[in-house]
Amino acid sequence: MLSMALLACTAKQPKLEDECIYTPSKTQFAFWSNLAEQMEVLIYDEADSPVGETVALKKIDNDFWTATVKGDLAGKFYTVRSFQNGEWGLESPGIFAKAVSVNGQRAAIIDLNTTNPENWDKDVRPAIPDPTDIIVYETHLRDFTMDKSGIANKGKFLALTEEGTTTIDGLPSGIDHLKELGITHLQILPMFDYGSIDETKLDQNRYNWGYDPVNYNVPDGGYSTNPYDPACRIREAKMMVQALHKAGIRVIMDVVYNHTYDAMGCALGRVVPQYFYRMNEDGTYANGSGCGNETASDHEMMRQFMIQSVCYWAREYHIDGFRFDLMGIHDQETMRQIRAALDEIDPTILTYGEGWAAMSPAYPYEDLAMKQWTYKIPRVGAFSDDIRNALIGSPFDHERGFASGNAAAKQALMNGLIACPEWSGEPMQHVSYITCHDNSGGPAVAAAFGADAAADHGGQQDAECDGPDIKIAQSL
Repeated sequence: MLSMALLACTAKQPKLEDECIYTPSKTQFAFWSNLAEQMEVLIYDEADSPVGETVALKKIDNDFWTATVKGDLAGKFYTVRSFQNGEWGLESPGIFAKAVSVNGQRAAIIDLNTTNPENWDKDVRPAIPDPTDIIVYETHLRDFTMDKSGIANKGKFLALTEEGTTTIDGLPSGIDHLKELGITHLQILPMFDYGSIDETKLDQNRYNWGYDPVNYNVPDGGYSTNPYDPACRIREAKMMVQALHKAGIRVIMDVVYNHTYDAMGCALGRVVPQYFYRMNEDGTYANGSGCGNETASDHEMMRQFMIQSVCYWAREYHIDGFRFDLMGIHDQETMRQIRAALDEIDPTILTYGEGWAAMSPAYPYEDLAMKQWTYKIPRVGAFSDDIRNALIGSPFDHERGFASGNAAAKQALMNGLIACPEWSGEPMQHVSYITCHDNSGGPAVAAAFGADAAADHGGQQDAECDGPDIKIAQSL
């Protein structure tokens, strides 16, 4: 039987990231909902226990619901649910779960201090050059380490901790290859907990880029050596960051706050239905992401969620930068506040993203973080598809670039080379790149270098570039 003490008030107002605060003597819970009539936490002995013990939450100021459970709950699991409109909603691990069971269905109660690698307190961010001299290399953890890499932990966080590995041709692989490239930052495709890979079936060689957010504040279990152990994925993600820092390379995390994998299948949709999303007038989900929904960064608690989330990754995992997927869905004010919050931790943490959306967001265009308005968001960069198109041609309309004889692209290319397009307010906001994981690789190469180049790529002119690519980021 759990010993419970309800909190009528707290010493300080809880934040979204305070959902579960563990100590050996007690665990404090705090969840936000402006719609709930009742809320409760269900605490389970095991990740798959059929029945949990119910702890009622008490509403305090600012729509937070809290409770404190006495005793040592380390190793247990929990979910939360709310009662509204005459019925109990579905359980979820909460919107700010920091440790989860396999496939992220339940949150885990752990002591995060036990997940720190040896000498984690001595880990420091590598020194970086002037922001305009940064070189970013994009990779997918699985792509980078799977094929004949000589790496033992292929496709895992630990793959980037292994030194002295080589390919079958004797060339440096893994982290040694990154070091010889001379890059300053490694941008990793989504490494948070995402929904398109079943972590119980990793032996079936499953693969996805990871743009399917489920639990934003937990590493994905598919990249750990044991997805059933909640602490394992956390510890191994930290070990990867620590190893990259030791190698002189900073780590940029690709974050996808613009949509969730499934609006009602994820905590954001279950804890407070619809609040965290933009809705159409007919009650359907807006879809600026092209993935079935778009989040509402302009809503105060979604904004606070994003701010607290990136700050959590920066503090707990020592992440050095954030690449915002479809940043054009987010509002400008949220991006300004994210930049200010990260500055309080370390002003050298990078922030940049895609200054566009997949479809039209349900928000005034002039207030969105679109590339056109980058100058309104100081020290937040945007990818320059202008210089990509000017140099090698557009992957959408297959128009040739300057490198393949389109003289009309000369001025756009020159503007990109000096980081002076009309939309950026300072050189560091202009992120130069040639290719990345998105868009067709073959046609762009063919446009730049002719049909022979397409043939060199196996003639796969419609294949997407899944592999890692350097972003020429002299102006990040």
